[in-house]
Amino acid sequence: MADRALTVSLRQAGPIPLHVAFSCAPGDLLAIFGPSGSGKTTILRTIAGLYEPGDAKVVVGGETWLDTAGGISRPPHRRAVGLVFQEYALFPHMTALANVMTALGHRPAGERCERAEQLLHRVHLADHLDRRPAALSGGERQRVALARALAREPSVLLLDEPFAAVDGVVRRHLQDTLEELRATLDVPVVLVTHDFDDVVRLATHLLMVQGGSSVAMGALPDLMSRPDLDALGASAGFGSLFEAVVSRVDPEDGLVDLAFDGGTLRASARGVAQGDRVRARVPAREVILATEAPSGLSLHNTLSGVVTGTHYAPDSDHVVVQLTVGGVRLLAEVTPDAVARLAIAPGARLHLLIAPVSVRCWPATVRV
Repeated sequence: MADRALTVSLRQAGPIPLHVAFSCAPGDLLAIFGPSGSGKTTILRTIAGLYEPGDAKVVVGGETWLDTAGGISRPPHRRAVGLVFQEYALFPHMTALANVMTALGHRPAGERCERAEQLLHRVHLADHLDRRPAALSGGERQRVALARALAREPSVLLLDEPFAAVDGVVRRHLQDTLEELRATLDVPVVLVTHDFDDVVRLATHLLMVQGGSSVAMGALPDLMSRPDLDALGASAGFGSLFEAVVSRVDPEDGLVDLAFDGGTLRASARGVAQGDRVRARVPAREVILATEAPSGLSLHNTLSGVVTGTHYAPDSDHVVVQLTVGGVRLLAEVTPDAVARLAIAPGARLHLLIAPVSVRCWPATVRV
């Protein structure tokens, strides 16, 4: 697997500051997350061969695409990259089918039409083959762009803010499509986004960047459970992410039971069935800590955990507490006064109170 991975190292002081190094294995989705102007798109452009920093190395599948020190710079058309932009970049005079066929020049002419039809079927556009971009919705155009990117049979798939131009409902449908595709793709996927919903819905790994430099890099559940990542807390809010299985569905009250490594959580969720695997996120601000198990409360969830760390966030009146609950690390955000009153310190055992409405779920087709 490692020999088909994407490995990137970029360094330069200017004109666009860059100081990042990361890798992405086939089958993984690395989200590059950060504010506007943080260098996210420049990183993607470098991988695709559209920009060359002063000191850079890009290796994909054991092949060196860029090595400034060694004088290697493979041109964009010789890099097996599938690239999806925010603005679709479709040919307006061509049908959806013809747009996808333009990326199939490496295949014999007799195979191109059938292959394009297969790809459009995979992105749920089998009934839109003959429509031009003007007759397609924004979400449908992006699906054509995704099918065209896959038509290149890429060694790496690059997505630059692919959902930014569509509304919330269409965004969720496109996320579902990408998640379906990623379950069958065996290439590294890199997603640039400034929307954290894309990260928690799709990513297996996260690279946080600010000012062109890496703030943190790692598996998504690990980074989400860290209490000291102030940049993440400031941009998306502290909160834990973990995998669970729907063990019970109660259709009358709209609640489900989620079985995870720390026990069972009751959550408010729809559109899932018993046995489904989901990603669950619990915001740190929604977790209440107690020294004793309470009774007579309206909420359903009381877990028991051990404090493994605390972090006093700078310029904040809150303390982020990390607790281990079974095999999962959860975060809680409390005041310094609560730390003193509850004697919160590493090793202390506390109860976590979580309302079902605080637990958000997404279907998961690929493990994090």
